[in-house]
Amino acid sequence: MLVTAHQMKAAEEIAFRQGSSPSVLMEVAGEGIARCIRQFFPIPGTAIVVCGKGHNGGDALVAARNLALEGWRILLRLAAPIDKLASLTRTQLAELTDVEIIEAAAKIIDDIKQPLILLDGLLGIGSTGAPRGTLANLIRVMNQMREQSGGFTVAVDLPSGLDATTGEVFDPCVQADLTITLGAVKTGLVDDRATGVVGRVAVIPLPGVSFPEGDSVGVATAGLLRPRLPVRNFDSYKGTYGRIGILAGSRGTLGAARLSSAAAVHAGGGLVSLYALPDCFELLASLCIPEVMVKPISSYREVLGTQHDVLAIGPGLGRDHDGDILAIIRESTLPCVVDADALNAVSTDPSLLLQCAGTRLLTPHPGEMERLFLQAGRTRREWAEEFIARYPVTLLLKGARTIIAQRGSDISFNTTGNPGMGSGGMGDVLTGVCAALIGSGHPPRDAAILGAWLCGRAAEIAIFNGKDSQESLSATSVIEHLGVAARSLRAGDF
Repeated sequence: MLVTAHQMKAAEEIAFRQGSSPSVLMEVAGEGIARCIRQFFPIPGTAIVVCGKGHNGGDALVAARNLALEGWRILLRLAAPIDKLASLTRTQLAELTDVEIIEAAAKIIDDIKQPLILLDGLLGIGSTGAPRGTLANLIRVMNQMREQSGGFTVAVDLPSGLDATTGEVFDPCVQADLTITLGAVKTGLVDDRATGVVGRVAVIPLPGVSFPEGDSVGVATAGLLRPRLPVRNFDSYKGTYGRIGILAGSRGTLGAARLSSAAAVHAGGGLVSLYALPDCFELLASLCIPEVMVKPISSYREVLGTQHDVLAIGPGLGRDHDGDILAIIRESTLPCVVDADALNAVSTDPSLLLQCAGTRLLTPHPGEMERLFLQAGRTRREWAEEFIARYPVTLLLKGARTIIAQRGSDISFNTTGNPGMGSGGMGDVLTGVCAALIGSGHPPRDAAILGAWLCGRAAEIAIFNGKDSQESLSATSVIEHLGVAARSLRAGDF
């Protein structure tokens, strides 16, 4: 659910009248923030906590106390004199004993043990307009440290300088890599304008706080998705988890076929078959991982007569066989994941989507989506909603804030991922993952929501718990970390 700042405040007031304690909620929020930070940075480093005078600052101080207990060095910069802090925030400051209060964070860059966290506890959802004076200066210092010293900025509830309800980004605004929002996701956090300053989103539920009002839009979190990826029954076998057929790869883009088929295997597909035309068969047979069955065909239309539970069509196919591909998309009674060059083929006549014999999951990036259906000034959400209103398909609109839409169901925003995913092959991996999930029994919408979350989480794990950086991350590395991502989901990580 998405809520406005007003709806969040109203929900808290109801909770307080019903016996919830502001101090208890602050403890829950701060502990959750610290736990989320430890998920990304399991080895303690340095946390520079920039604290405002309100309860947002109090949440940050509780998080700092919990991090200090785990061995983090805590440096604290207060935006106001201690006697100007809110009473509860002042109490939390008194309980934070293992801390160094600093005046100018920029002066101690050379004395910082990595990893470096910049914790933004300056402004909460009650703030309006552009930050000024000391607040504006501290925001600029935080952004400067992020750029110059490799700091990872974590915003408490929302980046300071962002309107929680509208998503308007004021100048200055904290540039967050991770926003840990409290109770529910605020409407402004998923606004198109806000994506670049919000970064990754995590949600800390607050006990006793419920939301009778709000936007029913879904936000994909581990807590919500975990029931959709149940532990497997002991007596299951390869047939239980689906027969996945993949049409991918052509001369010059064979890697797309390897990536999508390998991803289908590592996402749990029972039997994965990759179909290859004569000019590519031997190359693909030697290129693909041994768990993939590479099968020769003389025409893609032959796939219409095969026994499968799902087809994945498009990665690296090229455009030489558009007629056959369009026939399969139109005539196959199986669920189909339609990506890349298959989408480009569909864009020549999108009305084809009104005639499909089976369910279809489309996974376009913005350029492919533009060819299918002009954005024409719409927000990404409006773009997705108007597309599915016209076509009876499931849509996964890729982007830094991936959207999943299906007629009759709520829009869902993905929360995971990082800028390292901006490289070739990531879409091929997602196609294989979604196909494997559909093959194992998930409806296309669930498969899309799970697939986007798992791929994004795998990318995070590869960087924060593996050997990759945002620059070195590859689609292959995402595949290698899919298993850890599934375990992370079942463990209830953020």
